[in-house]
Amino acid sequence: MAKPAKNTICLWYDGDAEEAARFYAETFPDSSVGAVTRAPADNPSSPEGAVLTVDFTVLGIPCVGLNGGPTFKHSEAFSFQVSTEDQAETDRYWNAIVGNGGEESACGWCKDKWGVSWQITPRVLMEAFTGSDRAAARRAFEAMMEMRKIDVAAIEAAIRG
Repeated sequence: MAKPAKNTICLWYDGDAEEAARFYAETFPDSSVGAVTRAPADNPSSPEGAVLTVDFTVLGIPCVGLNGGPTFKHSEAFSFQVSTEDQAETDRYWNAIVGNGGEESACGWCKDKWGVSWQITPRVLMEAFTGSDRAAARRAFEAMMEMRKIDVAAIEAAIRG
């Protein structure tokens, strides 16, 4: 049996943790669904056999989905930041999330249909922000501020000036 991770991200869902985990596993590489824990007969808050938790991995990050009910909602205070290599990869992840009942936001952010926030961030954008050319960083930032899904060609043009 594999040793459990020292640190696991726990995400709260309202009954659909398994559906979310399976979507992530189908959408992102190095992602999978592991153990599904079901409610025993004597659980006071779930019917017998209902999914309580789901172990899953998203892009190599261990997570557990907890079906905790409607009390807590996801917010932008937590997001998965996914680094992409090109426009095709950016489009693939963005379109998967938004096209599966999610919603667009600004500056490369979107939410999946369960309310989890994602930053779909092309590598070229982060390199511009962290590079030594501060004028190029400013231009890239200003271009990004006008976008929803990041347009890699527009970012590259902004970097060039």
